[in-house]
Amino acid sequence: MQQQNAKSSNMNAKRSAAEKAVRLIGNGMTVGLGSGSTSSIAITLLGEMVKAGLDIRAVATSLKSEVLAKGSGINVIDPSDAGVIDIAIDGADQVDKKGNLIKGGGGSLLREKIIAYASKRFHVMIDDAKLVEQLGSFPLAVEVVPFASDLTLRMIRDLGCEPRWRKDGDKLFVSDNGHYIADCKFDQIADPSWLDVKLKLIPGVVETGIFSSQIVTSILIGYNDRDAVEVPVNH
Repeated sequence: MQQQNAKSSNMNAKRSAAEKAVRLIGNGMTVGLGSGSTSSIAITLLGEMVKAGLDIRAVATSLKSEVLAKGSGINVIDPSDAGVIDIAIDGADQVDKKGNLIKGGGGSLLREKIIAYASKRFHVMIDDAKLVEQLGSFPLAVEVVPFASDLTLRMIRDLGCEPRWRKDGDKLFVSDNGHYIADCKFDQIADPSWLDVKLKLIPGVVETGIFSSQIVTSILIGYNDRDAVEVPVNH
């Protein structure tokens, strides 16, 4: 019962953050839709707003989000046809005190980062449990091409982490882009931006789940027992 109550509280906090995010979206906007549980709540809420008359276009960061958005009545377009993306909303697995993020728990980090960087504003929805002093306790997702992937994994390990291939049942998890995901456990990530650079210098690494605070407009923090708050990120 206690575990069930905690799960319910967590979902309430996620919904609170999602509700605050969708209030930032207005008529005529092109919207980047994130992936994950909080983004799914936001997409469903946006679908209700569209049915009530909201006129938007959207680009999705995962096949799952695209299916949900289309099923909710949202006009989903190809990102290459979007032109300007006015706003993107997405969740995160961890957020540090400076506004740096770890994302990729759902395996959509590459598409999420493309849309986040291409958007004029990027708002991150989290429940308060995702706030940490320093990134690292949540494994960092690193997207890797299948060719010679174990060699790439060995080079990732040399950076001081314990990487493990993500599994989907008995098989390796494959991203929407056809790549593998290595979940990398670092003791701590003191300099997220520098680690992002070092990882991407390794041949075979496509992208990492480190999102710099430089692209984040604000963090929308949901709570179970009070209204969500928006915290601007200082660049």
